[in-house]
Amino acid sequence: MFDYSSKVITIDQALDLVQSGQYLTMGMAAAEPVEFLMNLHRVAHRVENVTITNCLPIVPGEYLSNPEYFKSFRIESWFYTPLLRKLQETGRISFIPNCLHFASKKRMAAVHTNIFVGSASMPDENGNIALSCSNVIERELARHADMIILEISPNIPHMLGDNTLHFDEVTHLIECDYFLPQIPDVTSNDKDRAIGQFIADHINDGDCLQIGIGGIPNAVCEFLSHKKHLGVHTEMMTTGIMRLMRDGVVDNSHKQMDVGKSVCCFAQGTQELYEFCDNNPNVVVNPGNIVNDPYVIAQNDNQVSINTTIEVDLTGQCCSESIGHVQYSGTGGQSDTAIGAQRSKNGRSFIALYSTAMVKNPRTGEREEISKIVPFLKLGAAVSLSRNDVDYVVTEYGCVRLTGLCVAKRAEALISIAHPKYREELRNTAREYKLWV
Repeated sequence: MFDYSSKVITIDQALDLVQSGQYLTMGMAAAEPVEFLMNLHRVAHRVENVTITNCLPIVPGEYLSNPEYFKSFRIESWFYTPLLRKLQETGRISFIPNCLHFASKKRMAAVHTNIFVGSASMPDENGNIALSCSNVIERELARHADMIILEISPNIPHMLGDNTLHFDEVTHLIECDYFLPQIPDVTSNDKDRAIGQFIADHINDGDCLQIGIGGIPNAVCEFLSHKKHLGVHTEMMTTGIMRLMRDGVVDNSHKQMDVGKSVCCFAQGTQELYEFCDNNPNVVVNPGNIVNDPYVIAQNDNQVSINTTIEVDLTGQCCSESIGHVQYSGTGGQSDTAIGAQRSKNGRSFIALYSTAMVKNPRTGEREEISKIVPFLKLGAAVSLSRNDVDYVVTEYGCVRLTGLCVAKRAEALISIAHPKYREELRNTAREYKLWV
């Protein structure tokens, strides 16, 4: 058995390595280093201007929330979660625009990481350490850092794939015993199920799927239970996809690449998902710069991309990450997967959203309903998927295809799936601005 004890340090020793002015990059999502982040605030008294780069963080460390530590730690993030949205008023957080498959490469072009910290499964007898549930940016960026610190735990699943670092590459190890952070299943509502049914109607036996997490994706998975021989090439391995695999709906038998295997670059969900992925030869986690490369995605025929958005304008521009100028989430792999799917033979891309949302009126403070299909995106809104790259758009009122349509026909199609009470207003505005002839 390989002896890794020579590189084991305590959490206190790891924290001693953090110095003012450094750039620290964390493993993302379920691969966050829990012990390190829950204790990072303890060095706040002796450091300043330490920049933490993260993505989809869910570990609620005090370094994020306590105002006393704001001068010590700045946050730069590829994808916001509720933990990060709360920081926007403080001025100590900034978003990193990105397409996921380029995230690590472009970050390295701008910033040098002094310390990479992530979580991993236990080393094997040959000294190989699997980066477990995320390899989006982790391995590529870690190998260019001055120092690599990994938290290892026997409760972290050993996921297979091109996701290992060797003991010789790692600077330090911290022994832990925690289970990975979980995110619960979201129960689908009536709108989710209506959208899920529209999308499922366009999915054929043998198609290869990219699908995310949440009520709408979960509903899509529900309506796929009668399909056969589906494949998976996805950014995120989810509990919904796991259930399709468990039930035999997904067998990856019709793929052109990685036949028999569900491919992802990170996994996040329930403990059931993590246990399913542990040493499962039918699930592989490969580098994000490969998995999410549109050229690679296109190598599987019949690739289907399913993503959600916040609002869509009448020309087809999709804002999926901000509410006006305020950052809400991130681009993630939306443009990667949507473009990759459309490059695939018989591939399709779906962008889903509810037709309306309840928002607070800034003048009255009262919540009011608005249409999410709009003549123009809000001032400052980020265009996550350009109108040149949109394919199908789906609401609870229907599914329309925008590919190849002129702006006038797009406006007509999108208005047809808007909430009925806003359709006339949208028509009038479209006419006023010469979008509809």
